[in-house]
Amino acid sequence: MNQQNGGTAVEGTVPAPRAEPLPPPPRTVHVGSRDGDLADEMKDTYWSVHDEAAARATVRQVLVGLPRITRLIGRLAWRADARATATVVVCQLVSAAMSALGLVASVGVLQKLFAEGPTPDRVYAAVPQLLLVVGFLAARALLEAVVAVAQARVTPKIRTALEREFFQLTANVRLEAVEDPDWHDEVYRANDRGLFYARQIVGQVVALASALLGLAGTAGVLGVLHPALLPLLLLSVLPVGAAAVRSARARFHSFRRWNALQRRVRVFSWLLLDQDAAAELRSDTAQQALLNEHGRLVVRIAEEDTRLGVRAAWLNLAGRTVGGLGTGITYCALGAMLIAGWLPLAAGAGAVLAVQAGQSALTRLVEVAHLVYEHAMWVDDLLAVQARCRGLQQRTAEVRAPARLGTVALEDARFTYAGKDTPALRGVSMTLTAGERIAFVGPNGSGKSTCAKVLAGLHELQEGRMCWDGVDVRDMDAQSLQRQVACVLQDPVHYPFSALSNITVSTGSLTEADPERALAAARAAGADEVIAGLPERWEAVLSKRFRGGHELSGGQWAKIAVARGLYKNAPLLLLDEPTASMDPPSEHAVYEAVLRGRLREDQITVLISHRLASVVECDRIYVFTEGRVIESGSHEELMRLGGVYARMFALQAAGYRSTEAPTEEGAVP
Repeated sequence: MNQQNGGTAVEGTVPAPRAEPLPPPPRTVHVGSRDGDLADEMKDTYWSVHDEAAARATVRQVLVGLPRITRLIGRLAWRADARATATVVVCQLVSAAMSALGLVASVGVLQKLFAEGPTPDRVYAAVPQLLLVVGFLAARALLEAVVAVAQARVTPKIRTALEREFFQLTANVRLEAVEDPDWHDEVYRANDRGLFYARQIVGQVVALASALLGLAGTAGVLGVLHPALLPLLLLSVLPVGAAAVRSARARFHSFRRWNALQRRVRVFSWLLLDQDAAAELRSDTAQQALLNEHGRLVVRIAEEDTRLGVRAAWLNLAGRTVGGLGTGITYCALGAMLIAGWLPLAAGAGAVLAVQAGQSALTRLVEVAHLVYEHAMWVDDLLAVQARCRGLQQRTAEVRAPARLGTVALEDARFTYAGKDTPALRGVSMTLTAGERIAFVGPNGSGKSTCAKVLAGLHELQEGRMCWDGVDVRDMDAQSLQRQVACVLQDPVHYPFSALSNITVSTGSLTEADPERALAAARAAGADEVIAGLPERWEAVLSKRFRGGHELSGGQWAKIAVARGLYKNAPLLLLDEPTASMDPPSEHAVYEAVLRGRLREDQITVLISHRLASVVECDRIYVFTEGRVIESGSHEELMRLGGVYARMFALQAAGYRSTEAPTEEGAVP
């Protein structure tokens, strides 16, 4: 037995009164914003991180960013399927050439039709050019079909490659990264938005390239007809493009407001439909209050829908008006060129076709470029998260943790969680030996669970060291260490798989089992009765998400979790409040299994518990306070010491003593 310095028992005290007493609340309270603007009070969520940047971007910023974005998507596409990517590029270029040649051939048709001579002769003369136009258009349609097929091949591959890499990286980052809220937010953002837009952006870049090449082809045709027509194209299409940008931004901002209202109303929709809230909702008779607020929000959403539609109509009218003025000026200039004899009539008609094609291509170009610019931010964000995860991967090494374990030693172990000023462990030292039953006790936040996570190799010490059989675990492969540790937690994962898979998952398999070992583990944990009571027994799916699935109680899940830990049959077994939700007989049976009837005699068993009656039979008990071990020894030794453990045990034991215990005759002893 030994007692370590650094902590003392602290008696419970009643908090001192506040310096300024809390005043009474108001008679009424606003569920929404005081000024009625429900959208402005909503906190921005991770999916709107890049929204403002896209909305504020100028045309110049968008155009400058497009080459980099195109290169980025091109690299991803080439890595996913080089052949399909090359097909898309080549076919897009040839398709643009077919479009330009078709426009030139259309001018040839017009030249034949506007030539001198009888009408039948002019029509017959135009037939070859007309067939050429049809051929170019057919070739373009075929090429666009080939592009669509190649795009259909490459797009899912990009998403699949990024998604597999993303989850491979995130699933293997160190535990302290997962426990960092900022990292969690980044990862969910990348998963929800980055992966989604990685699939969308491929088609958008293809559409962008198509519009850009179409615009270039149109400009080339006008340059061939007459160089002076190029300024007229700009005069015609720039007002249309400006109107398209303004319309896109207005739609974007209005959608953000509409989306904020939708988020607000979903809060009430969720409460009205949620299974966990149903009982209390009815007990409080709060349905009508929620329905009233839900109805108020739905009306606001309908008003926003109307506002969005009306504004879009006016913007569309304004855009067409500006574009019409530009087109009118262009046609007037064309007319002047025709009157002055600068341009043949057929070339003028071809210029009209080219201007119309240019307007369409530029409008499409502006709208798609805005989407590409915004969505590329999400793809960049996804790639940045992946890069960060690469630097947070678990340690890999040639040295593997042993399958049989003699001792685990902590030497001056210190650990502080990210973002915390107070250390969770402050110089903890201990040696655990094969076959021992160890208990960690102490108040919440005293360092018990953190120490267990360090022993399991889930957290790496910042100071001090941990050795397995004399080998520093920093020299060992992290996953090999974790394979030799079985953890049973207070809130175990409820895997939506079969009962058997819920047990075998501890060995890294959902489909393969050792039948005898699985049955022994289930019996030891008391889970055999739970599984026997299910219609499909071992194959019963433990989730209501699936047809015919079953939901277990908290105590039943706890038994499954203990069976999962026992099935792993690891040399180190860590149990962190595993029986908190069990009834007393089940709890007693589990402790009998893990402390007496263990499946592996050389196993080190570490039990964390607030119920001190369950740790009495442990070989050694470590008492934690404020990240330190202040006492250690067997139950008898610690009771003789009369320190913190003895006082805690006496306090709990007093709660089970009856102040009046009547005898058979009714006397009070």
